[in-house]
Amino acid sequence: MGGLARDMKTLPTRGRYSERSAASGIGPVVPQRRNHPKAAYLKGLPMIKHIVMWNVRGEDAEQKLASATDVKARFEGLVGKIPGLRSLEVGIDVSRVSYACDVVLYTEFEDEAALAAYAEHPAHLEVRQQLEGVRTDRYQVDYTI
Repeated sequence: MGGLARDMKTLPTRGRYSERSAASGIGPVVPQRRNHPKAAYLKGLPMIKHIVMWNVRGEDAEQKLASATDVKARFEGLVGKIPGLRSLEVGIDVSRVSYACDVVLYTEFEDEAALAAYAEHPAHLEVRQQLEGVRTDRYQVDYTI
């Protein structure tokens, strides 16, 4: 058995990997789990990405970091509560350059209908209400792949 295939069998995984892909030694080894965040993309099915960036309130760097951390924690609390939400990641800016936003939300949804349902989902609406006044500027991009 080739080195790549042998190594793939020893990796600790939560899903099954294609032995054929591993044995061939060509291309990436593709996760075979149905609920894998990139499964739709890898199968050629449409997926929509929803990216939002905010600036947050704060008189100094410490207060802004506290606000950004609050935003991060509240959005991360949505994981597992929103049908069709495949992936959610929240990042806090570390560059501290004047033109950077303070927080970014990166999400992947099964389709546009799932994104629309997220926008009106009670858990999401609750987070938005809790963060009213914390976020000052908002920028958004939604696109399909």
